[in-house]
Amino acid sequence: QVQLVESGGGLVQPGGSLRLSCAASGSIFSIISMGWYRQAPGNQRELVATITSGGSTNYADSVKGRFTISRDNAKNTVYLQMNSLKPEDTAVYYCNANVITTTGGRFYDNSHWGQGTQVTVSS
Repeated sequence: QVQLVESGGGLVQPGGSLRLSCAASGSIFSIISMGWYRQAPGNQRELVATITSGGSTNYADSVKGRFTISRDNAKNTVYLQMNSLKPEDTAVYYCNANVITTTGGRFYDNSHWGQGTQVTVSS
């Protein structure tokens, strides 16, 4: 089993900053990529940013220049530094990881999700 535990959400004023963390644990052989998605009330879940094990990143246009994703491969942890936050960034943020596990000599590639952390940007 693989678990993703997120932390760092909260309430912040417009223009402020928050840093989200997500640590993966369990029977992990390797992690291909990790990322952050978000879902606001009434909206579909959308990609925020992703990062591969090699460090390649991808960002949604709405967060480019404001958010930075980073990763500590040794700790199986991904971070999202969010600066210049706007009210429209308000959402539940979910961590995602594409993980390779191995059992009985076989390898499995599955996508895993964290429980979500609330980010609210309001004055």
